[in-house]
Amino acid sequence: MSDAFKKSTYFRSRKTILPLIAVITMLATLFTGFFAGTAEGEDQALAYANQYIDLHLHLDGAITVEIAKKLAELQGFELPTDSDEELEKYLTVPPDCKNLNDFLKCFEIPGYLLQTPEGLREAVHLVADNIKSQGVVYAEIRFAPQFHTKEGMTQEEAIQAALEGLKETELKANLILCCMRGEGNDAQNEETIELASKYLVEDGGVVAVDLAGAEALYPTENYRELFEKAKELDIPFVIHAGEAAGAESVRYAVEFGARRIGHGVRIFEDPEVVALVKEKGVTLEMCPTSNVQTQAIDNLLEYPFMMYLDEGIKVTLNTDDMAIERTTLANEFRIMEEYFNLRPEQERILLANAVDAAFTTDAVKNQLREILGLDAVIQSNAA
Repeated sequence: MSDAFKKSTYFRSRKTILPLIAVITMLATLFTGFFAGTAEGEDQALAYANQYIDLHLHLDGAITVEIAKKLAELQGFELPTDSDEELEKYLTVPPDCKNLNDFLKCFEIPGYLLQTPEGLREAVHLVADNIKSQGVVYAEIRFAPQFHTKEGMTQEEAIQAALEGLKETELKANLILCCMRGEGNDAQNEETIELASKYLVEDGGVVAVDLAGAEALYPTENYRELFEKAKELDIPFVIHAGEAAGAESVRYAVEFGARRIGHGVRIFEDPEVVALVKEKGVTLEMCPTSNVQTQAIDNLLEYPFMMYLDEGIKVTLNTDDMAIERTTLANEFRIMEEYFNLRPEQERILLANAVDAAFTTDAVKNQLREILGLDAVIQSNAA
């Protein structure tokens, strides 16, 4: 870790330093745009990313109004309203969401619609098709099988249904199975791990497991044995950490052997954890809009994304719960461009990080590099 990063008062006073950095960055963007020629500006605009990889996408957080209506019709379910405008209020939060409970309420209808094999299969299919239409070329869709057993479906049947949904989309996608933080669900988590082992493939199905849920209430350190089991079974895993809890949560996740961290936004609170993440080459799945709406940070001016990128940490951009947040991955990239002057060459670093961190085969990764034009960029830089 650079001396400047270690000594930065960013670690001690993020509420004053980060906004200042953001303001300076935005001013720099304005001056750059003012002095740049029109032709040059047009060339640069063409270079910005328009194809994406989403490594952190929750199925139940990606149920749009249109998808909800299709799922309800398929299963003969009645929605609470016939109005699209009113239904959207059930499924999304406003941009200025400040209440985590309001955020969590948005999962109620998706949870209701995903309790049958037909509903779960079609949800995976429709969500994958939706993000493909938005420029996503590869995604890892995650869900918790234990959340889909309320009406008699087993965890295994839920996994099988989701796998069927993958077969119905043209998007290149894989599944991540979530274990859940909580009380009294140890057996369910263990079953998820066992099933992940049973269905594990290198590509085209279940490729990893995750730990999600109330991080602040159920500390990461409590799940050591669960991930020791995952390691014994050679299951790759990611852990939600450094979102609702601090850097210490990320430290445990890395020590357990997590290849990726879901969010990791708060690692700045401990420079040693920053160094650990960088040393181990752990990838951060960062989700700007989500991190603001769930109050992992107070506002985007405090977002440490560019600090991590500049430090050489492997960061990626993702959506998390895209329908609830009313966002797309394209929108997340545009936000970083607007707020932090994210440049085309930096976007290629993000996409390369995502390819490298994807739970898939080398052959698929090479295909993705070709689709995203990353090989050409690497060759150009080498020349």
